[in-house]
Amino acid sequence: MDIETFIGGNLIILLIALFVLISLFKGVKIVPQADKFVIERFGRLQKVLGPGINFIVPFLDSVAHRVSILERQLPNSRQDAITADNVLVQVETSVFYRIMAPEKTVYRIRDIDAAIATTVAGIVRSELGSMELDEVQHNRARLTTRIRESLESVVDDWGIEVTRAELLDVNLDEATRAAMLQQLNAERARRAQVTEAEGLKRAVELKADGELYAAQREAEARRVLAEAEAFSTSVIAKAISDNGLDAARYQVALKQVDALTKVGEGAGKQTLVVPAQALDAFADAFRMLGGRDR
Repeated sequence: MDIETFIGGNLIILLIALFVLISLFKGVKIVPQADKFVIERFGRLQKVLGPGINFIVPFLDSVAHRVSILERQLPNSRQDAITADNVLVQVETSVFYRIMAPEKTVYRIRDIDAAIATTVAGIVRSELGSMELDEVQHNRARLTTRIRESLESVVDDWGIEVTRAELLDVNLDEATRAAMLQQLNAERARRAQVTEAEGLKRAVELKADGELYAAQREAEARRVLAEAEAFSTSVIAKAISDNGLDAARYQVALKQVDALTKVGEGAGKQTLVVPAQALDAFADAFRMLGGRDR
């Protein structure tokens, strides 16, 4: 075997070994956990490689796109919108998304970030245009949910998943803010007047209830007194009916004695001048009382 033959044989072996090494290098692809590889064959989509060790056909298949599947955040964007009650507002939004199907993302849209930002702006204007300003201010969470749901239905064809879509802030121009502040102060004043009026109304109601209660108590007391007097009168009438004139005189005598006693108990009255008729009545009363005691 001459040298030329030896060198030629070894060269072929070396070329074959080199070809095998290059084929292995091109045919084995290790995909990182956070990436996906889009494989093309002769310029056409062949398959998508997931994380780990993957095998492709060397020299025929090639990695056309390396796509990260990590969650991404779009830069916060601001866009103007007009509410249903014709108020100009400036809305700040933030969107987070992940690429779930790289074959859709790389072949159906050129600039995914710009496309999502434009879509968000359109959805925000559409949603705000159907709501009044007060509703926007008080239902921000519901508005955020509606924006996210609308965005998810639109971007599904792009192979992405919207993980979060938040409405960060709703800003108003100075004229609108001044008008809202004036309206707020007027509303506070109105509420204060209503509260004061309700307080006065309640006080009047309580006073009326108190007066009605006092009148009812007084009427009840008068009724009880009238019933007592009626009962006393009926007893006296029965006594007169049973005992005749003596019972009537006895009652008159009692009244006279009571009247004289009260006169004598007056404050500062040490000397009492009593007419003779009164003394006679007083004596008759005591005599009748003594007679009844016996």
